[in-house]
Amino acid sequence: MFKRVLVLCTGNICRSPMAEAMLREALRPGTVQVESAGTAALVDAPAAAIAVQLMAERGLDISTHVARQATGDLLARVDLILVLEGVHFRWVVDPFPALRGRVFRLSRWNGDNDIRDPYQQPRAAFEQALREIEAGVAGWLPKLG
Repeated sequence: MFKRVLVLCTGNICRSPMAEAMLREALRPGTVQVESAGTAALVDAPAAAIAVQLMAERGLDISTHVARQATGDLLARVDLILVLEGVHFRWVVDPFPALRGRVFRLSRWNGDNDIRDPYQQPRAAFEQALREIEAGVAGWLPKLG
């Protein structure tokens, strides 16, 4: 059973905050702790404005999100690491091979493809990423309780 899940993307201002909010909303309160971080986080930056807007349209508030950097300590404390791209998988398992069995793409149950980064792209790129995130979250829900 997974008790603590980390969603990992690059800057921790677009994809992972959206996925974090969606997972948290979909899971029963108190069952799984969900958080997010970045491999090259824009530390202390807020979520991208388009991401905030798209989530608000779904009734989810990420306006207080603050980006943070993933660290070895954080990675070691979680049961499951959901990455948005293969490069994020390598970023975790190359220096921490013992974590290999805890790291999977968010899209594992939906084609196991990268979810492209919409950073500094138009709204359509964010909408595409969000559709893929929604499918990824839906695929993981049966495994997370």
